Amino acid sequence: MDVCLVIKQRLEELGLEQRNLAAAAGVTESYISQLLTGKKSPPATGRTKIYGKMGKFLKFPGGELAKLADHQRREELKRSLGGSPAPLFREVREMILLKCRRENVKQVRAIFEKEPFGDLERLVTQKLLDVVKRVVNAEVESEKWLRSVARLSGRSYEAMRITLDEFMDADAFKVSVQNWAAFVDPLIESWDINLATFGMEIVLNRRLIPGYAKKIEFVEQEPVKREEEPGLKEFLRHQGVSGGATEEEIEFLKNLKFKGRQPTALYYYRELQNLRDPLHFRAIAAHVLRDKKPGRSQPGGSVAPMHTYLEASGIEKQLQLEGRKGAIQRWTAKRGSAGRNHKPRPRNDSAAGTKRVI
Repeated sequence: MDVCLVIKQRLEELGLEQRNLAAAAGVTESYISQLLTGKKSPPATGRTKIYGKMGKFLKFPGGELAKLADHQRREELKRSLGGSPAPLFREVREMILLKCRRENVKQVRAIFEKEPFGDLERLVTQKLLDVVKRVVNAEVESEKWLRSVARLSGRSYEAMRITLDEFMDADAFKVSVQNWAAFVDPLIESWDINLATFGMEIVLNRRLIPGYAKKIEFVEQEPVKREEEPGLKEFLRHQGVSGGATEEEIEFLKNLKFKGRQPTALYYYRELQNLRDPLHFRAIAAHVLRDKKPGRSQPGGSVAPMHTYLEASGIEKQLQLEGRKGAIQRWTAKRGSAGRNHKPRPRNDSAAGTKRVI
């Protein structure tokens, strides 16, 4: 059954209008009108909360509208798979080529026109969509970010919220000009493709996306067959020394590679201790040393910049030097404290008087 038809019938039964439904769902009346007249396809249930809001407003049992929409989308997908894919809108293709690197745009255009919506055009379109969708999905809860994208694409924030669901549901076979212009066009600065390897480099809008450069490589590789080292097996059998190892630590030990050597169980034990020792990692060494307190293995107040000592001998010498300095400081502080706590004996006036008489 058509979910849009069910919604229209329910509105008539309750004596409600489309604008009431639009206000309850948090969308524009225009969007509801296009949805109910079939000009827009029902959005995917996993990408929108609109069905829950409309179902509650129309007093349907919980989740019924979403189930109906899912069923309708599956039936439409079965019908669409029976035919051949339609070519992209010419406007979408032009927007794709406009972002292509200047040195390759002529060659890419020739391939696109020779094979309309062929393998290359579908590949490029889908990869650009995938990259932008990952970005949008990560920022979808940020109203400030979405408003910034809306300004770049010349749309209102409300219109972008509506287009968002359609865009996240689109793929290379059914992306529209509106979807592309709303998100892909403002977020993609440029793209390039190596026609020999089909590796792509995509540069995103650096004003909106921190990690703005993306590389996609297509490399044929043989399946990796990893055999567990005998020493690692023996190490893992001894629960007394390996029982506390986490899954992440064990995976790290498994990924170690050796050429012409077979490490022992003792090696893996020491490697695990090295992995857990904060002194072996520059990013946190200074922080850990600052947190040390007197009485522990490292003297208090020692903040030796470990990243400046590249050799093990240099680190050892620095630790010894800092240890001596700390010991001297504690000894000096203890002596000074003892001096401050020492009080002079009270003067005996009778003894002093006797001495003067003598």
